[in-house]
Amino acid sequence: MKYKLLASTGLYVSELCCGTMTFGGSGFWGAVGKMQQNDVNAMVNRCLDAGINFFDTANVYSEGQSEELLGRALGAKRKEVIVATKVCGRMGPGANSIGLSRVHILNEVHASLKRLNTDYIDLYQIHGMDPMTDMEIVLRTLDDLVRSGKVRYVGCSNLMAWQLMKYLGISHRKNLEAFVSLQALYTVANRDPEREIIPLLQDQRLGLLVWSPLAGGFLSGKYTRQSAGEQGARRTIFDFPVIDKERAYNIIEVMTKIAGARGVSVSQVALAWLLHQPAVTSVIIGAKKMDQLEDNLPAVKLALSADEMNELNSISALPPEYPGWMQEFTKKTSGRVPPEK
Repeated sequence: MKYKLLASTGLYVSELCCGTMTFGGSGFWGAVGKMQQNDVNAMVNRCLDAGINFFDTANVYSEGQSEELLGRALGAKRKEVIVATKVCGRMGPGANSIGLSRVHILNEVHASLKRLNTDYIDLYQIHGMDPMTDMEIVLRTLDDLVRSGKVRYVGCSNLMAWQLMKYLGISHRKNLEAFVSLQALYTVANRDPEREIIPLLQDQRLGLLVWSPLAGGFLSGKYTRQSAGEQGARRTIFDFPVIDKERAYNIIEVMTKIAGARGVSVSQVALAWLLHQPAVTSVIIGAKKMDQLEDNLPAVKLALSADEMNELNSISALPPEYPGWMQEFTKKTSGRVPPEK
């Protein structure tokens, strides 16, 4: 297992992160997985044995059960690992049981600490954008949590580039704790972050944590134009996240060819492609069975050749989009060459 710096925090996290959306089984996200304590214990211990020191959860996963199961599984090993969780989603029927108000964040951080059986959270992330709450209020609340010691670092998830940059600008101007990472959907078949988000993260030196690296199992090799997946597979009952399936099938065909030549699984090729991306800090893998985890782990050792990367990049390339294509055109025709860094 390799370890990468999380932005400029000085904190090292494993390049694979154990995602825990499959822990539990209740509520909206229960369709993703229904793992209970014994299986969770086994999976967490296997991750630790493999060198994974990074675990990601959220208060909304199985209505808090994911955090509880993870907390019990880690037990005395809590201080050996980095634990990330999130806040924003609905956690009750009340009008204020959702969002990023000071009230909701403070209520939920204490609830998460109790469920995780810990007195601090390493990385506390806002789970999305709350247009009803002023950004400075969100940041001041998070800043207070860091100053209190209940939270070590703060991050975000599912933000647009302009929203993230606005948050960073407020943090800088007001001397408030700033986000150190963004958690985003990014796969060989979902390369949209390359347009605006990844250039921003690289410019501002933030970490990129990838969720659903196999696009909800669609890039596992189980789904082809000829096969819609086995009965009961996640995608057959919960078709998420959004993916251009026809485009993805073309990519899967190339990954299948590479996987066959290398003697590895299609999943490993999809994960290895992500691990080759310089902007990626950690890839969150979320298995619901031990054999899925065992299949994912060897991806860290799969070094794709330049030809294989070129083939994957070519088949998965994003179509040109304005103003990106205009800036490229201007750069090529102006004769103005940027200085080397």
